[in-house]
This record gives sequence, C-alpha cells and structure tokens, in this order.
Amino acid sequence: MTNATRDLAGLSARLAQTAPGLRVETGPGGTGPYAYDASNYRVPPRAVAFPRTTDDVCAVLRACREEGIPVTARGGGTSMAGNAVGPGVVLDFSRYMNRILAIDTEAGTARVEAGVVLDTLRDAAGGHGLTFGPDPSSHSRCTLGGMIGNDACGNRSVRHGRTSGHIESLDIVTADGTRAVADHAGLHAADPDDTDAVRRVARLEADVHRLIADNLAPIRTELGRVPRQVSGYQLHHLLPENGFDAARALVGTEGTCAVVTGATVRLVATAPASALLALGYDDVVDAAEDVPEILRWEPTAVEGMDEAIVATMRARRGPDAVTGLPEGRAWLYVELDGEDPATVTTRAAELLDVLKARGRMTGGRVVESAAERRSLWRVREDGAGLAARLVDGRESWPGWEDAAVAPEDLAVYLRDFRDLLARHELTGVLYGHFGAGCVHVRIDFDLATQAGRAATRRFLTEAAALVVEHGGTLSGEHGDGRARGELLEIMYSHRMVETFAAFKRIFDPEGILNPGVIVAPAPLDADLALRELPLLDTAFTFPHDKDGFTGAARRCVGVGRCRGDAGGVMCPSYRATGEENASTRGRARLLQEMVRGESIQDGWRSTEVRDALDLCLSCKACSTDCPVGVDMATYKAEFLHQHYKGRLRPRSHYSLGWLPLTSALAGFAARPVNALLRGPLGRLLARLGGVTTRRSIPAFASRRALRSQLRGTRTAEPATALLFVDSFTRAFRPQVAGATARVLADAGIPSTARDGLCCGLTWVSTGQLSVARRVMARTVAHLDDGGDAPIIVAEPSCAAALRRDVPELLDTDAARRVAARVHTLTGALTDLAAPDWTPPPLPAGVVLQTHCHEYATFTDRRPRDLLRRLGVRTVDEAEGCCGLAGNFGFEAEHYDTSMAVADLALKPRIEDLPDRDRTVVVADGFSCATQIDHLAGDRGVHALHLAELLDPAADRPGETP
Repeated sequence: MTNATRDLAGLSARLAQTAPGLRVETGPGGTGPYAYDASNYRVPPRAVAFPRTTDDVCAVLRACREEGIPVTARGGGTSMAGNAVGPGVVLDFSRYMNRILAIDTEAGTARVEAGVVLDTLRDAAGGHGLTFGPDPSSHSRCTLGGMIGNDACGNRSVRHGRTSGHIESLDIVTADGTRAVADHAGLHAADPDDTDAVRRVARLEADVHRLIADNLAPIRTELGRVPRQVSGYQLHHLLPENGFDAARALVGTEGTCAVVTGATVRLVATAPASALLALGYDDVVDAAEDVPEILRWEPTAVEGMDEAIVATMRARRGPDAVTGLPEGRAWLYVELDGEDPATVTTRAAELLDVLKARGRMTGGRVVESAAERRSLWRVREDGAGLAARLVDGRESWPGWEDAAVAPEDLAVYLRDFRDLLARHELTGVLYGHFGAGCVHVRIDFDLATQAGRAATRRFLTEAAALVVEHGGTLSGEHGDGRARGELLEIMYSHRMVETFAAFKRIFDPEGILNPGVIVAPAPLDADLALRELPLLDTAFTFPHDKDGFTGAARRCVGVGRCRGDAGGVMCPSYRATGEENASTRGRARLLQEMVRGESIQDGWRSTEVRDALDLCLSCKACSTDCPVGVDMATYKAEFLHQHYKGRLRPRSHYSLGWLPLTSALAGFAARPVNALLRGPLGRLLARLGGVTTRRSIPAFASRRALRSQLRGTRTAEPATALLFVDSFTRAFRPQVAGATARVLADAGIPSTARDGLCCGLTWVSTGQLSVARRVMARTVAHLDDGGDAPIIVAEPSCAAALRRDVPELLDTDAARRVAARVHTLTGALTDLAAPDWTPPPLPAGVVLQTHCHEYATFTDRRPRDLLRRLGVRTVDEAEGCCGLAGNFGFEAEHYDTSMAVADLALKPRIEDLPDRDRTVVVADGFSCATQIDHLAGDRGVHALHLAELLDPAADRPGETP
C-alpha cells in the first residue's frame, strides 16, 4: 500500500466517524473531472467531498490536517488560472451548500452559502428590485464562493467594481477546523461560547495585526494602485486607516488562507432604464483610445472584443447568431443606465455623436431591440469559449488572460502588448473589460511540447515585465492561481512577497490550503494538461478536429456553460441531476482522462467513462450551446461502438437500436402486433428488451396507412423536391407524411415521396456504427442521383442525422452532396416557399417543443421564428429537451431521469396551458410528441406536427378569426 493510499484510507475512516453521511468520491470516475478547471492545468485530486453543512467542512479540514492532505475549495470550477484544482481533497460546494439563507430588502443584503450560483441570487434578488453588482460572464454557473475566492468583477465592473466591495462578512473555517467570521471590524469566533475557538481566533487576529504593523510601508506603496489590482493578497484593507477590514482582505485569497462556507453580501438597486451602444473600430487599440472619453459619461459597462470571436459565433450558430453590430473588426459595448428611459436614450445618442466626432469609430448605433441586445451580450459572455476554438480550427489558451492597467493607459499597453505577441510569433484573441483596463486574451501557445512550453515561459515572463512597466497588474479578476503565482516576484518587491507568505502562514501554518497557489507557487509550466497524445482509430472521422477523437475530446476547456440551469438547451442531464459527471464538461474531462491513459487505463473498455456517458441523452444541444462545440452525442456513439466491439450489448441496443427494421416488419401485421404489445406478453417482451413498462409503446401503422396518406398528394406540377419518409414517420405517424406533402405543394414546393430508406439514427445513438454505416451507404447510394433537388425530412432527428452524421461517418463526396441537400420542413418553408404563399389561418398562440437535434443542427432555421413570421402572435417555446430523446426515455433504467428532464421545461408548459381547448401544442419530433402524449394525453393534450398545423386539408380548431 502506498503512502497516498494509506493516508486516504485513514482520512476515509476518520470522516466516516466525524462526518457521517458525508459523500466522498475516491475512484477515477468520480475524481477525474475535478482534475481540471477552465485553466491549462491538470492536478488529479485524491478525493472529492461534497459537504452539506459547515460541520462537514470542519470535519474534512481537521482530518486532512491530521493526515497532512491538502484541501482545495471549489465552486463552479471555472477558474482560468488553475486555482480550483489541487492534489488532495477537493471540496465541491456547488452540489449541496448552495442555498440562499435570507434576503434583507431593508438592509439591502443577502446571506448565502458558498455554493450559490450567481444567477440564482440575482433571480431571487431581482424580485425585490435588487441585484448583486459584480457579474462575470460565467454568471450562469459561477458560485459566490468562487467569486469571493478570486475577487471576481464582470462586465459591469466600471460601475460595481470587484466582489470585495460587496462583502459585508464571510463565514470561514480555518485550516485547523475552527469556525470564524471575518467582517469589516476584524476576525471573530463564529460561536462566542466556544472558548477554545475564541482563543484561537484572537491569537490569529493578533498575529495579523503584528504582521501589518511591521510592513506598513510596502503595503501602502505597492498595493491598491489600480482599480483591478487583484494579484497577491489585498493586505491594504488591513491598514489602520482602513479599519482592519478582514472580510475584504480575505476576498481574493483563492482558498489559500481559509475556506469560505458562506457570506453576507451587499445588494444594489437595479436601474429602471438602460441603453446599449454598439461601436465598431478598425482594431482594439483604436477602441481603447476612446475609453477615457466614454468613462466621462459614467457608463455601467465598457466591454471590448475583436473580430475572431464574432466570426466564430457566426460560423458555429449561423450568420444570424450575431446581429446589430456596426461595421468593424473590433467592437465596444457601452451600457448607460438611469431612472428615465428617454433620458438614458438621449444620453446614449449624445455620446454616440461625441465619439463620431472623435473620428476613430467605423460605425456605431444605439441597440434598441431587446433581442439584439441579448444576442450581443451572449457573444461577449461566451468570449472565453469562442476564442478557444476559432473558426479556422486554431486553438488558443489562457495563461496571460487577465492583465489589467489603468484605463487611461490601456491603448498604449495594448499597442505594446501586440508588438510583444508579434515578436514571439504568437496570435492572441482579445476581449475584456476595457472600461476597467482589464484585458482578456487567449493565445495560441504550444503547450504540448517541451520547446513550446519553454517559449511560453519566455513570453509570460516578458509579458509580466511589460504590464508592470505600464503600472498594471498580472491579474485583474481571475486571480494568480498556478498561472501567475510564480510571476509575482516580477510585480512585487521581495519584502512584499515575503509578507504574503507570512500572512498565509498565520492562517495555514501547515500549508494544506490550496498549496502551489500565490505563496510558494508551483512553476507556471508544471502540471500542464496538454501534451502530445496518441491518435485513435475511430469510426467517425471528426473532420473538424485535426487530431480526430483526441482533438475532439480536447475541445472542452472547462468554461462550464453546460452547468447553467437556464438559457439554451444543454445539458439536460446536468440540469436534472446537478452532478458534475452528468455534465458535458464532466464527460469530456473523463474522455480526456481516458485518452491520457493514466488514471483511467483501460481505454475504450473503461467502465468509468461508460457510466458517465450513461445519462447523456444524446440531444446534441452541446454541439451548438457549448462555446467550443463539444458534441457529446457523437463522442458517446463512438465510445459505445468501441466499448462493445465484439461483446454483448445492453438489451435495449438490440430492441431499440434495430427499431427501423423491426418497425418495418411490424407494418406487415400492425393490428395483431399492437394488440400483442398492449397485453401481458407485450410487457414481458418490453422487460426482456430492456424497455420500460411505465410507458405505452406507440402503436405501429400498417404499410397501407402510408400509401393511403400519400395517395392524392401528387400535383400536376413537376416535383422540385424529394420528401424523405423516415422510419419514424412511416412506422408511427404516416399522417405526417401526407400533411407534409400537402403543405409543400401548397407552398409551391411540389415533391415526390421516397420510402424505404433510413438515416441510421438509432444505430448511431446506440453506438452500432458498423451497421449504421451500411444503412447510410445504401441510403446515400439511392439519394445521390446526380440532381440537386432539396431533400425534405419531416422528422427533425432524421434530418439532422442525414445532414451531420452521414457525412461524418461515411466521409465520401456522395455523402456530403446528400447532406447539403437536406432540409427540415421548417427550413424548406423558410428558404424554398413561394414568395406569395399564404398558409391557412393559424391559432393566435402555440406551445412549441423544438426537437433538440433540430435546435443543434439547423440553428438558423427554427420553428419558433417561422411560426412568428407566419402570423402566430404568441409562441411559448419550452426551451429544453423533452426528456424522451429517442431510445433514452424508453430504456428502463433511464425512465426517472427522462421524467426529471421533462419537469424542467416541457411539463410546466403543458400543465399551465391557458386554454386547453384552444391552445395548440406543436412538436415535430416523434420523441417530443410521444413524451407530450405520455405527460398529458389522458387530459386530451396531444401535439401536432408543424405539417399538421399548416395542412390546407386539416380542420384547425382554435384558429385566429
């Protein structure tokens, strides 16, 4: 038994006694995702603990101190500096210690636990006209504890500054397990009746007082020089003239001095009115030149970014993903606020005129549309991810992503910084909080080779010297972490660095709290995650990743957008479970561990990776919502293909994976088959096939039903399109095929139906890729007929498979030609309909469930937009996965998760229908419609396909008069 194993065994035994019920993960499947945050580093922990109470935290710290095991506190794990990874025990506060304890509207404060996500607090405070001022771009998943750890700021830091300015008090646990409170008056024991704790905290406070008194000169001259000076410890808050403010001094210590378990934070009033200006420039230096003038107008935000981010967003999510930007190659967002909308708008127009007169802008406008404003802010908020994997395939990395100077020095600093990049033959993608002088940049470092790492070290050393030369700071909000701790010697005097070390020793004499960060830092090029890894032979070609599957898994850089619980569709399994391993990021990190072959050594046979992928619904939403385009559905299909190669598979892979074949056979005797499946024998067959008996199996349609539906849909006009009748439509909804043919004819797109072909989707989703290839090859051979007629598919998941999976599996020109011709019905009606087409009368309101594959693959052709354009006044879209997700929700072991996902968005919409008799529910996906029927069919709620809604031959109750 190794020493590490022995220590861990002792720790586990101790915790079982002192913290009964505390969840601790020690296996590679549980700890693997926690080896990473959003930085360049990989530090595998020995264990991950999930405390529910402060007593749990105290127990962990006492046990770890006795065993000599380090402790790292972690919130959302979105640190770009490497301050949320550690070699011992990682405490994940986001899982359970995530409650808002109280909101005091009179005092304008909130009491929160460390794991509260910022957006959760903002939503709760918003009902009282309040918010938390600092707003990092990661607001949908970052926690208050993490923000306190690195003194986070955000887009509106021009107005609201840093987190430290909004902290009233901190609930902390010291390295020896003592509970204390840090506030504006110093340090106090949390329980004044605990005499031992009172004595310990008093001694600690006295030692800090002596340290500050002995080092007044360097503290006064070296700290607090620029607004964003986060590097090091903020000891100037402990100066006599600042009242020994222990709370503000501990903010930004990155978990190296104490573990923060909760806080009382100050809230600010939400302004009734705001205006956004979008300003275009030739480059970021020109934009920075205008910042001092803009600051005179007291904006809330002045955010900058360059053209690479915008180009990547448009390439990934469609040309309409970014609207409202003026011409330029760099942009500023300037937000003004106030009490009166008219006054704010007038001020915005006046500022625009002033900036035009200065002559640097290439264009500018006041963005009045709320939708455009949301679109523009999303581009900026996704900047870190979008800059990581650019449209041309280049990868970029953090490491020097957080330097800050005084805003008036920003332009000259940026000019010199770009010269430094050029001298080192590096390319940087720039964005950031220009109004606060804070520049985020991701750089195309070569971190995989020794030569590249040496070159990176040289660059970072020179970059540190450059920002210090300009009076700036290494870190403006992300903290020093492992990325910049070693460089503090360049920014600060030796005495100041020694003072930092002494401060940590007072709080953490054994050095167990987040070692290697700020004090006694690890080398900046130690523990780097990136390295040269083997290329794997795969079924999918992964054409957008130069290193195939290895490069695809590497796409995840940890920004954690998949951990948000609102906005977009990903990640349904994380939203339903709250587990890191059930997030896109957690799965991607385990795949990276698998490729490395260290903690997970059995490659494709890994049970840890299999288990993590098990709850992935293969919804594909991550391929669009993830800023770097992680496509976990494809990765899962590839893994299952390799994992079960030459082995028996789960029963549902056969029963559901081969559904296109079995449903075709069932069509020859649909009536007796349906009768059999509805009885006891059907339930037995379902159990034998791994299919849940808690759902009704949809009734099969006879082969005659499809012929009957298509009879009479041919028009006198020659066909200009091919209607691809997919397996689901043929087997279960033949009426949709007939309706689609009639709608296309009515819209001036006469079509010819083609039956008997399959996209291969069910074999892909169950990882039977060899079969999928054969099925796809046959389909492509029939469809690649030398013509270019549009191929229109009523079932969105099948359309997505033809558009995306077919070319990526077959990798042939024929497959790519076929894929380029594929349209959903929404896409066909958007792009191909006759200009004078007028649909039949439509209802005033629709509840819409968009299929996840359509959302992900046909991003710029959404049913929501088409319905609005056709005159539906209210489209209430259930934004999120329905939960059924093809085979997933029919598998017995996944039923509960399927229903939990439905509870997130779809079920509330169905239950809250304003008028059940007149409100129409639209769901093009067969899975979505089946889930709706399962949820509310007994109450008379059934979904229509878009084709059925628009069918000129249909009765439409609830039509607009």
